[in-house]
Amino acid sequence: MPNRILFNIVLTLVLGSTALAQNRQRRASDYPPQLEGAKVEVYKQIGDVELNIYIYNPTDHKPSDERPVAVFFFGGGWKSGTPKQFEQHCKYLASRGMVAMTADYRVLSRHGTRAKDCVADAKSAIRWIRKNSERLGIDPNRLVAGGGSAGGHLAGCTGVLTGFEESGEDLEISSNPNAMALFNPALVLAPIEGEDPLPADTMPTLRERMGVNPRELSPYHHVQAGVPPTIIFHGKGDTTVPYRTVEQFTGAMKKFGNRCELVGYEDQPHGFFNHGRSGNKYFDATLASLDKFLVSLGYLQPNNSADPR
Repeated sequence: MPNRILFNIVLTLVLGSTALAQNRQRRASDYPPQLEGAKVEVYKQIGDVELNIYIYNPTDHKPSDERPVAVFFFGGGWKSGTPKQFEQHCKYLASRGMVAMTADYRVLSRHGTRAKDCVADAKSAIRWIRKNSERLGIDPNRLVAGGGSAGGHLAGCTGVLTGFEESGEDLEISSNPNAMALFNPALVLAPIEGEDPLPADTMPTLRERMGVNPRELSPYHHVQAGVPPTIIFHGKGDTTVPYRTVEQFTGAMKKFGNRCELVGYEDQPHGFFNHGRSGNKYFDATLASLDKFLVSLGYLQPNNSADPR
């Protein structure tokens, strides 16, 4: 991988220098956020920190149902962000018959944590959903992990990485999803063999932000056979997480016989898919593709409406 590509990832995701991360910054007094129509539960408590998960149920949903479920993790460079990012995605999927959730997790600006702690929280959220599946009326074997940017990294880690489990949890309950839906995710966080090395002066910053050797949290470097089916949405004009990195991840997935669909969008920048951008053109487009992907897995019934919403 060219030096410049990994250098850009370090600067934008680790240092949080992009406008996207800045716009998602929230003061502590703004937390926890309020999401219209969501049922709120605490899925994890660390000391005096309670982490909420926001649940959207289909109409007339019952505990006796066994519906597929999706959980989303927000972006913000592992340092900021809000579960509200995926509020509209959850509302849409609930309207299509899925239980949909968006989870909070610890970030640097609010909790002083490192990316390894973010990964542990994402795994805890998936484990909590499975542990409570009967009460929540969901099928624990049809669980989708999704997210954008750093949140896409977290979702990718839950599907690829072993370890980074929170101590004290029941490890007999899997923290791995059954499918992944990743929006401009950071999936390559260390040099790739045979490519140009990461500039030496970026390594201390990246290691500090991750809390471990960055390779340990780099999904690309841990792909093997058996990774859940995955769909990736990415702008080809993304300078925060360059398109080449998701191509590399997709190539690794296919090399090991895993299903991985990469949907690229010409000239689109980081965060292009978010609700409210570009008149929702790409929000609608990515949601329509996600819908088809979930139909192909048997998680949704075919959508006969011309409007994905």
